Amino acid sequence: MSVFKPYYAVIFTSTRTEGDNGYGEMARQMEDLAKQQAGYLGIESAKEEIGITVSYWESLSAIASWKANTDHLFAQQKGIKDWYSRYKVRVCLVEREYDFEKNHS
Repeated sequence: MSVFKPYYAVIFTSTRTEGDNGYGEMARQMEDLAKQQAGYLGIESAKEEIGITVSYWESLSAIASWKANTDHLFAQQKGIKDWYSRYKVRVCLVEREYDFEKNHS
């Protein structure tokens, strides 16, 4: 049995403005950059009428470092100016998890 270590989830929900306006490329760059940050654990994303991106981190200090990253700050400002009509960020402690995967044989 493996020992579960609590971690943090940053839930970013957003409503986009019309058009791409460079958003897709910046989102790819930010995902690649996040993967290089200390304490990064992973990311999941779904985008339809409302975009939902959940990133996973080892600690609150890792999240703070990512938020303060210069390239990420630039993307945040561009998002406010060009890409989002609204967004909300939630930071949560994940204390347990479980999953299911169907065996495809």
